[in-house]
Amino acid sequence: MSEVKQLEGDGGEAEEQPAERRRSKTMSRKEMARDLRRRRLAGQLDPEEGDLLKTVDDERPRTRADCVNGPRPCLFVSCKHNLYLDVNPETGSIKLNFPDKEIWELEHTCALDVAEKGGITLEEVGEIMNLTRERIRQVETRGLMKLREATETDPPVSARKP
Repeated sequence: MSEVKQLEGDGGEAEEQPAERRRSKTMSRKEMARDLRRRRLAGQLDPEEGDLLKTVDDERPRTRADCVNGPRPCLFVSCKHNLYLDVNPETGSIKLNFPDKEIWELEHTCALDVAEKGGITLEEVGEIMNLTRERIRQVETRGLMKLREATETDPPVSARKP
């Protein structure tokens, strides 16, 4: 948490307290579908919106090579590596990781850019992803367990039959 709130004390001195962290917000797929139906019934769907979405989809990078030297902040929030929002593949719900910020206000928008930086602390990762250091440690541990399980269950490449 790099932000610090300044509070005036009784003696006129400024006391430093950590800034409050805004929690992420999740929107369910049902809620979004309900909103779309309401907009359709009210005749509020804009034909230009469909054209814009098609254009954005055509211009969206498909590989890391397409986006490595692209503009930052990355505006393609539909990319699975974008840090602004997460989509649950099972339920289709969307989690806004930074509900109090716009995408252009983020210092880091791509998880691949953060990974290329090299080793950073759990605290730094927590600030980038709007999570606590402890939650980052838990996610790291779970990911390592999944990798361990995947490598233990697969036979070596030389032992596989074609």
